Amino acid sequence: MKSDKISEAVVRRLPVYLRFLNDLQKREISTVSSQELGQKLDLNPAQIRKDLAYFGDFGRKGIGYDVSYLIEKIRHILKLDQQINVALVGAGNLGHALSNYNAYLKDTMKITAIFDSYEPKVGQKINSLIVQPMKDLGSTIREQGIRIGIITVPDTEAQNVADILVESGIEAILNFAPVILKTPGHIRVHAADFTTDLQSLAYYLQDGKEELGHEQQ
Repeated sequence: MKSDKISEAVVRRLPVYLRFLNDLQKREISTVSSQELGQKLDLNPAQIRKDLAYFGDFGRKGIGYDVSYLIEKIRHILKLDQQINVALVGAGNLGHALSNYNAYLKDTMKITAIFDSYEPKVGQKINSLIVQPMKDLGSTIREQGIRIGIITVPDTEAQNVADILVESGIEAILNFAPVILKTPGHIRVHAADFTTDLQSLAYYLQDGKEELGHEQQ
């Protein structure tokens, strides 16, 4: 089935399944049912079966899913069975954190180049990568065949960085800057906004502590 017919919600659930399946594999569990997946992931088993059925018939009635086989198939669906190079723009605190995490990834998707426009940061080493100047971004992307860009710069610089990434041949962007990017229709952009997520959590906080404080006055 063509990817444009699969909803974004389905695609976003696949890595969740993959992470849990990898954990099962580490514990040497060879099979799992959609019911078990649903219980552990707090999802409807029927939804899990429907999600996976978009891509093929991976389960066996009465037995469930072969963990290793399903891992292989989901990795293929997500294109994680091929090398995917990633460029990170912004060598600040967040950029450092992402680069440090990158060092522990045992996957085919890795940050292979880091860029920054701030001269004192250029030339610094983060793990095995040297921070490069922005002028080298286009040539490095083409030389390394980089397909995904991560933006961790201030919001005032984010759109300009996105424009450069697109011009350099990037196909998808993960944006950590708190701004909505304008990109061509063929460029996939996902926003990672810590502030929005944190603020939305506040809605679910109980009011009891505040009320208790008034009673004690």
